This record gives sequence, C-alpha cells and structure tokens, in this order.
Amino acid sequence: MRIPVIQGVIDRRILVNFRVDPTVLAKVLPAPFRPKLMGKMGMAGICLIRLKDIRPKHLPALMGMSSENAAHRIAVEWDADGETRQGVYILRRDTSSRMNALVGGRVFPGVHSLAAFDVHEHDDHYELRIDSSDDQVHILLNARLSKEFPKSSIFESLQAASAFFEAGSVGYSPGTRAREYDGLELRSQNWKVESLDVEQVKSNFFDDAARFPEGSVQFDCALLMRGIEHEWHERVSICAPCAASAGEKSTGA
Repeated sequence: MRIPVIQGVIDRRILVNFRVDPTVLAKVLPAPFRPKLMGKMGMAGICLIRLKDIRPKHLPALMGMSSENAAHRIAVEWDADGETRQGVYILRRDTSSRMNALVGGRVFPGVHSLAAFDVHEHDDHYELRIDSSDDQVHILLNARLSKEFPKSSIFESLQAASAFFEAGSVGYSPGTRAREYDGLELRSQNWKVESLDVEQVKSNFFDDAARFPEGSVQFDCALLMRGIEHEWHERVSICAPCAASAGEKSTGA
C-alpha cells in the first residue's frame, strides 16, 4: 500500500485515557508490541476525533472530506533495527464515513468499521455516543473543558500527559492480511492539549470484565485538542513473525 501525504484539520480530538495493569494489556497485544509504561502502569484509551478538509497534500481544502472517528488504542513499544520504538497499537477503528470504511485497509492504512456518531457540543461541553453497525462498540462520554488537571491522574501535570501522548504519533492497526499491521504517522503542526473534566464515560470494551478483570483498569484523564493542522504519513507495515522495520518506506509517503 502506498498513499500520498494526507493533510487536513483536527477539528476536535478527545483522548480518553485509562491506566491498566500491564500484564493484562500484554495479553491483548500481538507481537512484537508490548505496553509502554507510565510508572508501573500501562496506558490505553479511546481517541474520539473529528477530521475536516482531509485531502491529498497540495489540493485545496474545498476538495477535502470530513468525518467522525473513534479508535481504541494502547501505548506501546517495540524493537526494530536494534532500537526501541514507541507509538500506539490501535485495536479497532470506527468511522462515520462510508468512504473510510470502504477504503480503509485497502487504499488507506487501517481497517475501519462503520458506526453511528451522536455528537453534541456547546459551551465547552462535549456529549458523544458511538454505536458501531456490527454492535461491537458502544461508547458514551460526557465531559467539559476544565482549567484543572485531575489530581488523581498518574501524570503529575497536563504538560507531562501531553508529552507522553505526543510521543505516540505512530500508530499500527490490523490490516486486511493476518498478522500484518498497517502503519500511519500523525504529524501535528501546532500540538496543544487542554484538560477535560469527565462527568461520565462508558465503554463496553474497557468495561468488559472478561478482558479487563476487576481492578485492572481505571479511568485516568481526558485531553482535548482543537483546530490542529496536521498531516498523515504512511509507515511501512509490521509483520508479526518478522517484526519489520518501523521506518518510512524508502519510496516516501
């Protein structure tokens, strides 16, 4: 798969973050990925992102597309070319766009599933409900902008949380072929996060006791990004048996 550089605007991005027992996360992750730790805990979560003006680089914004998207992700590390790399492993991608669902994993890296997004935003208050068409994903979030970062977080400050998640700009997710993971890098032109006070969060993925036994997962914090100019760059796929290099393709993105 080879795609051009894709550019656009992150109109709104919410990172809902959970701290998780790393031994539990390790059972969810395929080789060669392993949990990236913050202290003694792994970090996982949901990225709720609205994209607009998405189009190949150098095309005018009026030719771009918009969509609501959700991704279940885990902060990870892996070894490649004698180095330790870091990023996120995306277990699943859901989208409001039929086009994304059609071309994801075929023309564009990462398989996408179609979902219904019910979104209400007003006075810095965010209400989102996501229900996938295959009935596998159900998410509910109520949150509002806050000037205070939660003291209960594993991160000592908003700046520390921001740095941790900015380092996870490379994401890998299951492709259309077994044991092969498509890579995509997010390059933000003006990275900035704000804190959200979460009033309610429900996720049938993280609430599943069979996957996450009682006490193994706890909500940590939520971050908000708005109006971020960005680009998406393809990264070379990783094959589970050979753990291929995570560098960019020699032909360029």
